[in-house]
Amino acid sequence: MFIGGALFADGAAYRQILAAPIAPDTVTLKVDGKTAYYQNSVKVDSVTERIIYLRAIQFMASKNFQQNYGYQEEGKLIFTTAQDLNVTVDPYTVQFSLTLDIKNHSYRYTITNVLFFRPTDNGSRRETLYDIHLKESDNESRRIAKYATKLVASFEKYLDSLLAELYAGIEQKSPVYSKF
Repeated sequence: MFIGGALFADGAAYRQILAAPIAPDTVTLKVDGKTAYYQNSVKVDSVTERIIYLRAIQFMASKNFQQNYGYQEEGKLIFTTAQDLNVTVDPYTVQFSLTLDIKNHSYRYTITNVLFFRPTDNGSRRETLYDIHLKESDNESRRIAKYATKLVASFEKYLDSLLAELYAGIEQKSPVYSKF
């Protein structure tokens, strides 16, 4: 398979490249006061703002995100979701909002309102991203700090993958086949 100047033996290699995190979308935790969030801007020169808007809606719908707000003239989309994850730690559910601000052939994503729901013997425990962030540097309990670090790393791995797929979905660089 010949794609973008590179030859791939099969579609699996191409899908692996798409699944790999893309440098502009690497998530970095930001803490402002008592709020923790993720935010970054991504340049997409190959498509217009209108197309970014439409493809973002299509992509998020395919991932079962609920659209809470959308105004194309303003270039703003807000989605919410709850995802069951268990990448490197015990199973947990995470709920969050993802806001896209679109303009000048780019979009800025902001991930806020992050809540972790972890199973306990009595139901589930609800903690914010900020709470978990504080536990990462817990000097009294290394076990709690280690678990908090694993939880954040697991969520960030999920976000890296999600945002790389979002970027690929917006770009929609179709594969070009050399054989018919």
